[in-house]
Amino acid sequence: MSTAERLRLRHRVRPLRQRVLSLVVLLSLVAAARCQAFASPVPTPAPSTPLAELIAFQQADAATPSLVPQAIIDSADAEYLLLTNIFERVAPSVVNIDVVVAGTATGVEDVSSGSGFVYDSAGYIITNAHVVADARDILVTYFDGRISEAEVVGVDTYSDLAVLRVEIEANHLRPVTFGDSRRIRVGERAIAIGNPFGLSTSMTVGIVSGLGRQLPSAELIGASGPGFENPSIIQVDTDINPGNSGGPLLNSHGEVIGVNTAIRTETGVFAGVGFAVPSSTVLRVIPELIADGKVEYAWLGISTLPSENGLTAAALAEPLELPVEAGVLVEYVTPGSPAAAAGLLGGMRVETVRGRDICVGGDIIIAVDGIAVETMDALVAYLVAETRPADTIRLTIIRGSQTFDIAVTLMARPDSLGRTLECGG
Repeated sequence: MSTAERLRLRHRVRPLRQRVLSLVVLLSLVAAARCQAFASPVPTPAPSTPLAELIAFQQADAATPSLVPQAIIDSADAEYLLLTNIFERVAPSVVNIDVVVAGTATGVEDVSSGSGFVYDSAGYIITNAHVVADARDILVTYFDGRISEAEVVGVDTYSDLAVLRVEIEANHLRPVTFGDSRRIRVGERAIAIGNPFGLSTSMTVGIVSGLGRQLPSAELIGASGPGFENPSIIQVDTDINPGNSGGPLLNSHGEVIGVNTAIRTETGVFAGVGFAVPSSTVLRVIPELIADGKVEYAWLGISTLPSENGLTAAALAEPLELPVEAGVLVEYVTPGSPAAAAGLLGGMRVETVRGRDICVGGDIIIAVDGIAVETMDALVAYLVAETRPADTIRLTIIRGSQTFDIAVTLMARPDSLGRTLECGG
């Protein structure tokens, strides 16, 4: 072989040798990386959650869907298991109330129905006053299908509560457990059990939508009244329809936090806003109805501006140059009332604010018994729940540039408010 031929062969072999060496190096690096990976500790997986398990399950099983793992089903059904448990525990306490109302001049009888629930083992049943209004005969149907007659023990149209008494063996009565409505927060679960449209023992679920609402007593019973309002009403979005009235409103513990009493509607059926009398009012009213057949409420004898028209202390603070932005602006003091006897002063002059004439210049109540009150609703709620006629309360008031306390001895609420009051009168 000539020298030239040997040179040409060397040039061909050298690139091939370089490629082989490069391939060997690459394979060595890959092998080393694999050894490194196996030698490294395996990272601890993040704690699994039902949502993570469901996502992983869907991704892994997208092609051929099969039964979801039991852990995911249990997690999804947890709320419904709670509701089922509440229903099974409380439904035996809920009754259906059928009322026969004496006929009008035509002599035709009217039959209506509502709900109620067992208060105690002595046979007392709680319902709404408007459910048993003008009742001639009342029949109570229990969860187990038994039926008995009932008599009205007491009615309070102001709170729209009534107490019935039935004669039945105590072992057929399942009293409810009460919760504290003063601890309710907006957004909490609100459960209703009742008999809407005659469908016995139905459950609906929603949330507490609002607190501290007021309902006129006359609106609740469909008749003229003295104009007093029922305070601290609970607003819910739980479905409440005709027949639910008088049934319990429950929390997540199955405790009664209110009595379903009214809806706001233009069609006669539920439109998303329902109301319940709070358990704090129920526990204040029912013992008096059982003992005396009636309830007496403490009366102060003042009136103030309606908050729904933008006439609160906060809204009027700037135009009237008020010293505070919260409190009860006393517009009128009823002659002969506890407030008048204690020396509270109503407005002295008329001013126009936002196109409306209002009586201004009266006392501003900022606390009762050391508890701050920002609105008339809060003051009325305190008087209803915490006081009785003849009790003496301490009001903290602002009069001009002075702040001082004044003692007021309360009286029983009158049947009517008397004459129309005048500014400065």
